[in-house]
Formats: sequence, C-alpha cells, structure tokens
Amino acid sequence: MDLFEYQARDLFEAHGVPVLAGIVAHTPEEAKAAAEKIGGVVVVKAQVKVGGRGKAGGVKVAKTPEEAHRYASDILGMDIKGHTVHKVMIAQGADIAEEYYFSVLLDRSNRNYLAMCSVEGGVEIEQLAVERPEALARVAVNPGVGIDQAKADEIVEAAGFAPELRADVATTILRLWDVFVKEDATLVEVNPLVKTGAGEIIALDGKVTIDENAYFRQEGHAALEDKDATDPLEAKAKEHDLNYVKLDGEVGIIGNGAGLVMSTLDVVAYAGEAHGNVRPANFLDIGGGASAEIMAAGLDVILNDAQVKSVFVNVFGGITSCDAVANGIVKALEILGDKENKPLVVRLDGNNVEEGRRILSEANHPLVTLATTMDEGADKAAELAYGK
Repeated sequence: MDLFEYQARDLFEAHGVPVLAGIVAHTPEEAKAAAEKIGGVVVVKAQVKVGGRGKAGGVKVAKTPEEAHRYASDILGMDIKGHTVHKVMIAQGADIAEEYYFSVLLDRSNRNYLAMCSVEGGVEIEQLAVERPEALARVAVNPGVGIDQAKADEIVEAAGFAPELRADVATTILRLWDVFVKEDATLVEVNPLVKTGAGEIIALDGKVTIDENAYFRQEGHAALEDKDATDPLEAKAKEHDLNYVKLDGEVGIIGNGAGLVMSTLDVVAYAGEAHGNVRPANFLDIGGGASAEIMAAGLDVILNDAQVKSVFVNVFGGITSCDAVANGIVKALEILGDKENKPLVVRLDGNNVEEGRRILSEANHPLVTLATTMDEGADKAAELAYGK
C-alpha cells in the first residue's frame, strides 16, 4: 500500500528522521489554521499518490495564511492524473541549499534490497537514471545484515557526498532504514533530501510503500488506508479475508487457490472470444476452505458488481472435499436468497467429486449449471454472460 506524503512524513518523524512541520487539511479553513499554527512561509501540497503534482499546479508556496486558504481552495478537488485531491498538507517552508536523493527498496529480481542515492535530488530520478546513470549510486543491501553504519558509509561515499556531509547523511540513512524495517516497508524514498542554509539534513518529501501482508503485526497500518480511493467491493472482500481484485469483465470468478484462479481467468478470457468477447470480472481466491459462510461472502461480493452477468465457480477438492464445497454452495445460496439473481456455473473436481456433484444436482437450484471440465464451465459462463 502506497502512503500519502503526510503519512510518510509522520512515520519519518516517529523514527527520528529529521523533518519539517506538516499538518494535513481537508478544507481551506483548516489550511489557513494550519498555516497560522506553523507560522512563516508554508507550502500547500496536494496529497495524491502520483507524481507530477508541481507541474499540475498542486504545489504552491504561501507567504500568508490567507494565501494558504486561497491555494487550498484551488487545489482541493483538483484532478491530477486521474486522482482527485481530497486533502492537502501544509508544510513548513524550507531554506534549501542543496537537494539530494535516497531510497531503499525490495529488489525482487535479485532477492535482495537495493539502496539508491544521489547528490542530485529534486529531479525525476528515472530520467536521471537513464540520462546520467553514473550520478545514481546503486548499492546492494544484504537482507541478513541490512544497513548498518558500514553500509551507510558505503552508500554516501558511492553517491559522492562531500566529506563534511557524510556523517550527517549516513545518520539519516540509518534512521530511514529503521523506517523500512520496523514498518515492514517495500519502499522508502526521499526526494529531495535537503541540506538547509543552516547545514541541517532534512527529509523534505517522502514516499513509503508498506507490505499489506504484514498487517497481522502492524495493527496501526489499517488506519493508513485511503478510504476515499478504496473500491467498496475490495473493501468488502477484505473484511472477510478474501483475496479479491476487481477487473473490467462480465464473468465473475471464484476459485480455491491462486494458481487455479489465474488459470480460470485465462480460460474464461479465451472462451469469451466466441461470445462477444466477454472477459473475467474479478480475481477471487477463497483459499483452502469453502464453508457456506466463505462461499456466501465471495458470492455476495461478486453479485454486487453491476458489471457481472454470470459467475463461474471453479473448485478443486483437495484439503476441502467437493461434497463440503457443494454443501457450502447450497447453503450460501440459501443465505443470499434474492441476492442470488445471476446464473452460476459450477465445476468441481478432485476429492469426493461425485458426491459433490450429486449434492448440487439434488439441490436443483434454477440458476445453477454443473460443468464437468474447466473448459466447459468457462464456455457456459461466457455464453450466459453474453446472453444477458
């Protein structure tokens, strides 16, 4: 999950990273009050999870609280690359002498961490990496060791910092590494990291991505979610611990196991070519269990998607046998009642499959069609979606 700048700033401060004052505001009046509280020159910064805010007019320097009010009025509600601005951060103005860049991220391709650092910050780092790669130091970080004092010293030396700055920058890097580890982040980036006129090193603009898989040990992270941008169906699925991703198609998909669901998406997409090019509407993995409650929760999420015209349930009975899955489906349909108003194609295979099919056949639900193979089920689900 990507964080807003103000959230990253707050995490930095909590871990001892030097930052300037910043207050989030949702209205022009709040922006004015924040500017009065901070005092002096402030910067009104749109809070959106996308780059290019300055070029879009989402960052303005305000010399007075009245200017902060006016700029906040202009920025709130603005569309920046498809992201609507719902809040701004009123940030203390900085006396910038020099701008640098630092980030540490999960390097999946090398099964490692990677620190990147440059004495040329405040620019598009991707552009710098392409046009002047020698200006961007890339230092591998062993996950078993992390960034200790020796590694921090190696990073600042590789980046080309002046000798008199290296100790202070290295100290800041160590604290940023603390954020990375203790917050279960996959990215911590500061652009720019600045030296002020007084010679202080300050993290002026931060970006943090945290690993949602670590929520079980990071209870406070749930409060960082952007409720305004969260898809309501994805939020509903999350409440039931379902692995759900909304797509743009018409055939709802339920399966047990990520691999099976991914295969089902491909088969449905292929089958849809013969039926008006209908496509999968979602990824939904109910995991190893398929109780009535889990199945009902999954169906409820999918059926509330107005784009869905049919549903394909593709389950392989392994740890959970097919008769248990079938009973789960039957009871789920009873739980949903009138909500179940779209055709359902069910393909079962694996442990105790014949008993599972018998249970569904005897239930004889008018909207349920049984399929014996994945291809058959995908084709029927696509046909039903196209016919609606």
